[in-house]
Amino acid sequence: MVWEKEKIVGSCIIGGATFAVGASFLHLFLKGELPLGLGLGLGTRLVSFRKRRPVRVYMDGCFDMMHYGHCNALRQARALGDQLVVGVVSDEEIIANKGPPVTPLHERMVMVKAVKWVDEVISDAPYAITEDFMKRLFDEYQIDYIIHGDDPCVLPDGTDAYELAKKAGRYKQIKRTEGVSSTDIVGRMLLCVRERSNSNSHSSLQRQFSHGHNSPKFDDGGSSAGTRVSHFLPTSRRIVQFSNGKGPGPDARIIYIDGAFDLFHAGHVEILRRARELGDFLLVGIHNDQTVSARSGARHPIMNLHERSLSVLACRYVDEVIIGAPSEVSKDTITTFDISLVVHGTVAESDDFQKEEGNPYAVPISMGIFQILESPLDITTSTIIKRIVANHEAYQKRNLKKEASEKKYYEQKSFVTGD
Repeated sequence: MVWEKEKIVGSCIIGGATFAVGASFLHLFLKGELPLGLGLGLGTRLVSFRKRRPVRVYMDGCFDMMHYGHCNALRQARALGDQLVVGVVSDEEIIANKGPPVTPLHERMVMVKAVKWVDEVISDAPYAITEDFMKRLFDEYQIDYIIHGDDPCVLPDGTDAYELAKKAGRYKQIKRTEGVSSTDIVGRMLLCVRERSNSNSHSSLQRQFSHGHNSPKFDDGGSSAGTRVSHFLPTSRRIVQFSNGKGPGPDARIIYIDGAFDLFHAGHVEILRRARELGDFLLVGIHNDQTVSARSGARHPIMNLHERSLSVLACRYVDEVIIGAPSEVSKDTITTFDISLVVHGTVAESDDFQKEEGNPYAVPISMGIFQILESPLDITTSTIIKRIVANHEAYQKRNLKKEASEKKYYEQKSFVTGD
């Protein structure tokens, strides 16, 4: 609890009667600068006020292909304490326990550090919380509680990864975010394997993703998942939970950047960080599914508009989003949102921003308020898809195993309080 002098009202009890104590009086008392007795007589007893230590909670995970479900878990964990410390599992531990990660540790670290509810990050965290690591959490990091979702986390030997924390009485549970998982997202991308396996040419990702979301199910080696579509049920409350809830201040310099932000990744995070450094308020336009499909192919976007919006909203560099932003930045958009500067990264799925005709940024260019930003990381959504395609057999095998545990979870699922 953080004490604010102007908001504090204490009390003293004298002979059984209670009297109000001013903020300055209490401030001196908390600092230990009041003389004993204070001339109030032997019968005086002061109510004890102590500034408590912040409650620190810990949550770990692979955070591979980080999505809004991960972010919501971190939001819930943060709500159980004052400070959230997050452990990111090493590549080696993931390989040993689950199979190869899609995104390497340094990219996963970028993603986790960018989540607005995260206070500290521990790199190379173990997959299972050992007794030694738990002691380190309690002693070195001053962790009060270890947090995990209501879905089971079982080690290869069949034991509970959080058994020690539960036995120590230092474990708290949050509610799993329904409708999304890394397994589900990988499954959506594994759709392209069908055409890849039936063709000798692997050069065109767009052609591999050309069948659309409503294509028939295919045999992916026994998976019952088939064609993957989002099962996310968006609610206004969830959007409010992710939103900062405030607009720009007077005379704020508002920066605008737009795009698909599909499979939200470290490249997105880094360009958003750079954009935010240019002003006081970062407004992000997120294109609707139809616009993304028209530009990138019928299989895109992998994640729908609401899923992509939540992923962007969870980023600490973002102040507000336009859900379903127009593909062209018009004069009306610039005026309505009082945009000072429109920016675009050098690394992108398309080169529309370089066109002489049909350039979606023609208006801000003509107004002299358009700027190209050097993208810090050479990563796009296609980069992530290529990683899946290149190692699809390993991911398909991993998905089959994960799908079995998820099916069991849903069969045994009961209502869990929380959000």
